Amino acid sequence: MKSSLMPPTRRRLVNSLMGIVALAATAGLLTACSAEKPQFKSIDLTGADYAQGFSLADQDGRVRTLKDFAGKIVVVFFGFTQCPDVCPTSLTELAQVKKLLGPDGDKLQAIFVTVDPERDTPELLKAYMSNFDPSFLALRPTLEQLPQVAKDFKIYYKKVDGKTPTSYTMDHSAGSYIFDAKGRIRLYNRYGSGAEALASDLRLLLKNS
Repeated sequence: MKSSLMPPTRRRLVNSLMGIVALAATAGLLTACSAEKPQFKSIDLTGADYAQGFSLADQDGRVRTLKDFAGKIVVVFFGFTQCPDVCPTSLTELAQVKKLLGPDGDKLQAIFVTVDPERDTPELLKAYMSNFDPSFLALRPTLEQLPQVAKDFKIYYKKVDGKTPTSYTMDHSAGSYIFDAKGRIRLYNRYGSGAEALASDLRLLLKNS
């Protein structure tokens, strides 16, 4: 009677092929899982324990929090109105991003937080923001609030003396924090990334929120 057992060589070959198939299937599952995760151009901060929100007065004196912007992508940038280049460049790019988003542009809320509340009065902030987009908001922490806000967002700022007491400038962090439509911190966009890259990331957030 012929044995029904498979010869050792053939058995090893079959086992090897089965192992390869199993590995391929696992790799396929991993690829499928990784494909589901958005590939952002900005730094992914999902799950971070800082930059959790704010409660600050805007240019009209109304206290604002993230809850006010539920359903929108919120981009928070720190700066000051007398900034010669970084701040106007960043806000101009955000205005461009809003246009690039097309019909979804209304789902973008840009927020400028001043690190110079001594000179950036509500009236000045209102006029400054109108130069970029009427929907953009400015927040003005008090001098007492500013250190805690900077700590909460892990941003840097420093007053640099000028020739006169009022001609000082401000060094500050130049990136932007991005919250998804559910108010969760998601991304840190580095200064100079460009409007196209940021618009791409915001489309992904809108799609996956």
